[in-house]
Parts: sequence; structure tokens; C-alpha cells
Amino acid sequence: MTNADAWPGDFYALRYTLPTEDQALLADLRTLMIDQVAPVINDHWTRASFPHELVPEIAKLGIVGVSYKGYGFRGRSALLEGFIALEVGRTDPSMATFLGVHGGLCAASIYLCGSEEQRQRWLPAMARLEKIGSFGLTEPEVGSAAAGGLQTTARRDGGNWVLNGRKRWIGNASFADVNVIWARDVTDNQVKGFVVEKRTPGYSTEVMQDKIALRVVQNAMITLDDCRIPDENKLTNANSFADTAKVLRLTRAYVAWQATGCALGAFEHALAYAKRREQFGRPIGGFQLVQDLLVRMLSGITTSMTLCHRLSALIDEGGCSEEQASLAKAYCTSSARETVGLARELLGGNGILLEEQVGRFVADAEAIYSYEGTREINTLIVGRALTGTSAFV
Repeated sequence: MTNADAWPGDFYALRYTLPTEDQALLADLRTLMIDQVAPVINDHWTRASFPHELVPEIAKLGIVGVSYKGYGFRGRSALLEGFIALEVGRTDPSMATFLGVHGGLCAASIYLCGSEEQRQRWLPAMARLEKIGSFGLTEPEVGSAAAGGLQTTARRDGGNWVLNGRKRWIGNASFADVNVIWARDVTDNQVKGFVVEKRTPGYSTEVMQDKIALRVVQNAMITLDDCRIPDENKLTNANSFADTAKVLRLTRAYVAWQATGCALGAFEHALAYAKRREQFGRPIGGFQLVQDLLVRMLSGITTSMTLCHRLSALIDEGGCSEEQASLAKAYCTSSARETVGLARELLGGNGILLEEQVGRFVADAEAIYSYEGTREINTLIVGRALTGTSAFV
């Protein structure tokens, strides 16, 4: 397989390590992203609105939770799931975030921590995108300290649980049907998971305004005011933050792929620009310094893709550790941040125009860099594994 057969950003043709069936699915996804998402996404980004009309079209492809087995999911590989995140992210990181929250954080919480009855109750509709999910962990005063500092509480009251507190930065929450909420049980002080369904009394949301990144994602503040849910909505196997970490391990791998997709999208737009933009009588792609920028971008993307490729193989083999996922998340988001900056540099002043696309990736990379654990938190997870000593406090 030669590079002429691959995407310009897939310099080592890694997509061709997928089975033919999975390559075909990716091709269909690329067509949808180019034909239906790309033409409208700048307008939605400008207005900070979400393209709900595209959800049924995405649902037809069956790409939600593609690595999960049963419940309407495809049961394919983590590698395919990674390439899906890459493919969606290369057109729009916001749409990749929407799918990551829904099919990753929320559905994974139910898939990994729910009972069989709970999986059967919620997951099939989520696989079809008939019910949308959100994941409530971060709070107004608690971000990185979620393992031990959650202020949202859960109190058992007969056959019910009563939740009180607030969540912040929760993607999809303003329109989600299934909301996984992590709260501290006042009885044993352990973090536990609960499903709060749409329109439950005591559950309310307010969309956050004036974001400068991932503007298409509808992040919301959640307020839980004596929100009463039945015991059957408490995730059976979500009984400590260690269970939360099981979910985050998988979704940090997704974010590493998504960040690489963000970098890939900026690179592809920069490369196209370098071929068509003329200065001094010829395309700027023929100048040495411009080629240096392109190769530096490609190097970061290729390194990230190969790292993600191996990480997904480890997940498929059942051997991915928390620190391996954290290393990928920390490196790939840092690399993406650098790559999108180089793309903007190549475009000069035009790089800040939304119509040239790159500026959107520059802004969105800032959010991806911070969520699902900051670089510092993920670094400390890896550092603890290397030294055997925790340096969190």
C-alpha cells in the first residue's frame, strides 16, 4: 500500500490495517461528514447551536459504541472506534465530542457498570441514537479533584435515592434523555453512579454561554434539587471512583484519537491552502519554510496516530492500563494543540478567518486539551506508575 492510496495525513496508511468491512464503514462516514456536516458546521459554530437534524443521518451508520457487544451495538474493535473518532474529529471536533459523551462516557457507564436489566433498558435506544446521553462528573468547584471531592450528594430514602448538587460543563445535558450522574453517598462517602432521566422532578439544566471552543457542543450546568430517583436507576456496579475510572480509561483513549482527528483536520486544510495560495508568482507550498511547517504537522499527527493505534490494540487485547490511556491523552492533546497552531501560522492572517476552517480547530483544540483530565492530571497518573509514588497532593 503506497501513500498515494492513503489520506494525506495517514502517511503510514494505518487505516488499511482495518478489515475491509470497517474500511467501508469509515468511507461511508467520511462521505456523510463531507456532504452533510462540513457545509453547515461553521454556521452552527458561529451561532453556538447543535445540528439536531443530522442525528438521524448519523444513526443510520450505526457508529455509536461500535466496540460494545450486544444491545444493538456492532461488536467491532476498539481500533475501529478510534478511527471513527478520528474521522469525525477531522471534520468537526464538536460532533466528535457529542458522540464521545453519548456513546463513550454515558453509554460506557451503563455498559460497564450497569446490571443486565439496566443495559437492556437504556442501551438499545442509545445505540440507535433514539435516546441521547450525558455524563455528569465535573462540578462548579470540583474538576480534577473529582476522585475525592465531589460535592453532589446521594442519600438513600427507602426505595429511592435523593440527589442534591450541581454539575458543570456537561455536554449534551440540556437535551439528553439519559443522564449519568456521579454523586457521593453520604452514608459511606463513596462515589456512585445514577441514571437521571429527562424531566425527572428536581433535575434542571442551563446551557452555558459565550464559549470560545467546541461551540456546537451544548454544555450545561445541571442542578439537582432533591432530585428523587428509584433505586433501580442506581448503576448496580458503580460503587466507588474506581468504577468511574474504568469508564475514563476507555474514553481517554477516544479523546486521544479525537485530538489526533482535530490535528488532522487542521493539517488537511493547511495543506490544501498551501497548494492553492500563491505568493511571489507560485504556490506557497513550493517554499522551504512552508514545507517545514507541513512536515512538522505531519510528524506530530503520525506519532499520535501510531500511539493511538497501539493503545486501541491493547484495549482489544484486554490489557490497556489507566496510565497507558493517560499517556495517550496527555501526549495527543498536547501535540494537537501544537499542530493546529502551526496550521494557523501557515495561513498567516487568513488563519483567523472562520471560512478558512483552521481557526475553528485552533479554538476547539483548547477544550480537548483540558477535558477528560488535564495534561497535568494525566501526567501524574503516568508518573505514579513509573515511580510507585503518588504526587497528586
